Amino acid sequence: MSNERTLILVRHGQSTGNAAGEFTGTRDVPLTMLGREQARAAGRRLLERGLRPDAIFCSTRSRTRASAELILEAIGRPGQGVVEAAALDERDYGALTGLTHHAAEARWGAGQVAIWRRSFATAPPEGESLRDTLARVAPYHITRIQPAAMRGVALVVAHGNSLRALVAAIEGMTPDAIEAIELPTGSVRLYRLAADTTIEACETLT
Repeated sequence: MSNERTLILVRHGQSTGNAAGEFTGTRDVPLTMLGREQARAAGRRLLERGLRPDAIFCSTRSRTRASAELILEAIGRPGQGVVEAAALDERDYGALTGLTHHAAEARWGAGQVAIWRRSFATAPPEGESLRDTLARVAPYHITRIQPAAMRGVALVVAHGNSLRALVAAIEGMTPDAIEAIELPTGSVRLYRLAADTTIEACETLT
């Protein structure tokens, strides 16, 4: 199978913030041992499909950089260059940052916290909404990621919400549709693109 015009999205492996049930957001936290294995497993899935990225992008947070490096080790390309971009950083959870979900619910109520977590347009106090995140992810996709994918195989290693925003940009999803998207840690989403940049195929690699 040709690897031309391929875009791969990988959510970083489990972080210590994920493991603690925290709103990690802009905090820089490391991968857990499970997270490191999830990243290696993502790399093995790419290797099984013969996918070796020509261009790799990640956020400025160490959990995505470490995941990208573990993926590259798994496919036999350790040391390949990785482009870091603030546009791919996780959404800013504002006042929720560093709190556990339980602590946030005790303060603001479970219903309000659920809205902040999943809503497209409603931002937590002092933080970003998913719409805000999309506003910085989409231009970077158009100017950097999509051109790389049209030339070969592009890999993006980012966060749950920045990847949800990227999926929305790629697939042209409605706000209601993107609110329902869930991307587990270590998950791999693969797009094959046509010459006009439209999607020929989309699948989750398991």
